[in-house]
Amino acid sequence: MPFKPEIEKISLGDSYQMASKRLDNLWKRLNRDPTMKFLYSELLREYKNLNHMVEITNCNHSNDGYFLPHQGVFRPSSITTKLRVAFDASAKTTTGYSLNDLLCAGGVLQDDLFSILTRFRKHQYEFTADISKMFRQISKNIMERKT
Repeated sequence: MPFKPEIEKISLGDSYQMASKRLDNLWKRLNRDPTMKFLYSELLREYKNLNHMVEITNCNHSNDGYFLPHQGVFRPSSITTKLRVAFDASAKTTTGYSLNDLLCAGGVLQDDLFSILTRFRKHQYEFTADISKMFRQISKNIMERKT
C-alpha cells in the first residue's frame, strides 16, 4: 500500500488492543441479536470462501502491521444488502495515527453526474456494468500480509 512519502519515519503504532476491544463489542452486539449474528457469520463465511480474507494462524502483536477494526451495518429496509461490513481504517493506534492518516489518498473513481448524464444522451444505446465486490478483490502483496 502506498504510504505518504513525507511521513515514512512515523510509526503507525499498535492497533491490536483497539481492534480487539472493538471485536469484543461487536460480538456482544451480535449475541444480543441472533438474526444479525447469523447474517454477519454468513457474510464472513462468504469473505472466506471467496478468498477475500484469510485466518491468521500465527500472529505476533508487533507494530509492523495494522489490525483493521470492522463492524456490521444492518439496514433491514434495504432490498439487496441488509447487512454489510464496514471497515474503519480511521481508527487511531497507540501513536494517535490511523492507517488512513499515513496512506496516500486515491483519486476519484467516478465521473461527476453531469458528465455521466451528458454521455447517456450522445448515443442511441447505452451500456452499464457493475464489478461484483470490486473493492474486496484488491489484493495485497503476499510479503505484506500477516498470515
